[in-house]
Amino acid sequence: MSVTSRAIKKGISRQELRPTSGKVREAIFNILRERVENAFFLDLYAGTGAIGTDALKHGASNVVFVESRRDYADYINQIINKSGLKERTSVVTKKVLPFIEWAEANELSFDIIFLDPPYHTDEIIHTMSAVGRSHILRENGIVIAEHFSKKQLPAKFDRIRKVKDYKYGDTVLSFYANDRYDNT
Repeated sequence: MSVTSRAIKKGISRQELRPTSGKVREAIFNILRERVENAFFLDLYAGTGAIGTDALKHGASNVVFVESRRDYADYINQIINKSGLKERTSVVTKKVLPFIEWAEANELSFDIIFLDPPYHTDEIIHTMSAVGRSHILRENGIVIAEHFSKKQLPAKFDRIRKVKDYKYGDTVLSFYANDRYDNT
């Protein structure tokens, strides 16, 4: 049973949650391939934690899940505890923008940052701007922003620039890298 299916059984409704589809999750990890191995991975707007959990399965050394809703964060903790991977994870119950400020202040940095904010809001712009201004992305790291296909993201957010878009139906994955590092 998938992480999303278990979440629905636990009472987290699909209307409240728009999980990344299995097809898109598979595409993400096919694109990333060996980059996930030993990576420090940040899953923003974690929801059920499916992306971060997949990152662990693909060899990420550590995953930080950031989810503002306590019930979702509790669910992620349950999944992680059952999987026996607790020592490689942190679940942070906090809004994303304050977390980015906290991570910056505490000099945390990540190889891969994934974000999937609610589609019909401007949170993606605010979050990408915050990531672009901060130093939480490692020099050769990448940011993956999942968004609605009708929303075009800028080519650049301060220190990060778009390197490629991948479209899957109504979903787009926009990949960004540090300006001074070409890792396409």
